[in-house]
Amino acid sequence: MMRSVTDARDVVVTGMGFCLPGLGRASITTQDVWEIVSQGKTAISSRDDGVYYGSVDLSAETFAEYFPEIPGIFAAHFTDTHRFGLMSFLEACTDAKLDVRAGALTNAGILVGRGGVDTNIAGYLKVLNTEIGDLNIIEATSLFIESSIAVTSSDVALAQSAFARTTGPCYTANAGCSSSSVQINNARLLINSGASDVIAVTGVDNFYYPLLKKVFDLVKMVQDQGEDTRPTNALPDEPIEFDRLMRPYDQRQGCVNYGEGSVSLILESREHAERRGAAIYGQVLNQAITRDGLPHPLASDQDGGGLVAAVRQALGDRPIEQVKYVHGGSDGGMAQQEAAAIRALFGDLAGDLLMTSQEGSFGHNGAPTGALGVALTLLMMKNRTVCPTANCERPLDFLPFDPVPGFQSVPLAFDHALSFTYQLGGVQSAILLGSPDAL
Repeated sequence: MMRSVTDARDVVVTGMGFCLPGLGRASITTQDVWEIVSQGKTAISSRDDGVYYGSVDLSAETFAEYFPEIPGIFAAHFTDTHRFGLMSFLEACTDAKLDVRAGALTNAGILVGRGGVDTNIAGYLKVLNTEIGDLNIIEATSLFIESSIAVTSSDVALAQSAFARTTGPCYTANAGCSSSSVQINNARLLINSGASDVIAVTGVDNFYYPLLKKVFDLVKMVQDQGEDTRPTNALPDEPIEFDRLMRPYDQRQGCVNYGEGSVSLILESREHAERRGAAIYGQVLNQAITRDGLPHPLASDQDGGGLVAAVRQALGDRPIEQVKYVHGGSDGGMAQQEAAAIRALFGDLAGDLLMTSQEGSFGHNGAPTGALGVALTLLMMKNRTVCPTANCERPLDFLPFDPVPGFQSVPLAFDHALSFTYQLGGVQSAILLGSPDAL
């Protein structure tokens, strides 16, 4: 079929790779991930201190088996964030049938989203607390390498681009939990403009648990006080719990489980993908980010106004009726905001809408959230089925949409979908996705 110049620059997804919590081992492939989400399973487990957390089971030995060519002087200083990001990147290339070791990504772009400083912290403190004069030349060289590759948020982008020996665009963006969503849109713009034909986008975070635990304790300390004695209303009125499974859209919501890991996507121009005979998961049609406009940096508008604006920008002239599925961003909260937005957007049609969240499968993992939402939505579109909301069994009464509770997927053929992510401070992202031939 002949395509126009505009069609040739359509942005399509041809590869997916993961490094997420799994059932006894890390989830790496689409099959690993689908086994969990399609049955509403969870890979989140309780730590010794009773906090539920999504941990990636990836040993240094396993990583070395996948990447034997990486020099030991660098690999020895890779953090888990490096390892997670490289694993998902390699799997995405493999899934897209791009031989990265043979130079298939030499001209590609490498865009990474990072929401936190997680594993950078230990290396940062190590350098600060070291007396340089006490080191020998080997120790000094080692610490220099460690500080150069492990204490900045550009760590993973540099490791991926060096492994693939790329010459294309390479940069990191930080927009909290919408970081990979922003990079997916940046990739879309680069491909649409003709600046790049292939771009690998990765979202990766590894919440540094000692820091995370102290933040938990701070929240609990403030929330244990009476509402009248709190110095600010920036914290939620209801306590946030971490010692039970998170249940998006469930009557027992109010708990958040954090997680770690990485998700990578290969984005290509349609022309480039078709020329090499690549299988196409779907299209990235548009993306928009808005903020609620509220006055403090921890604000969130429960009326969903910012999200409504983002969706309308992403849709453009496309009627909302074309959207049959929404991948929500609920992390055990957010239900009120999303319900209000869906009600405003879909009106009487909301009752027929399926909207699910799989954050309860892997934990709220920050930067990977956007890429994971795109990957899961396109997998559902390809398989013509909607996965249940993990850990949701008793849906909230006020939801205008069907969150697909329980453990069974629901058959649904759909060509257009939305995927939501949120950044702390009332920033909302909406990505519009389409099937390979969606108009």
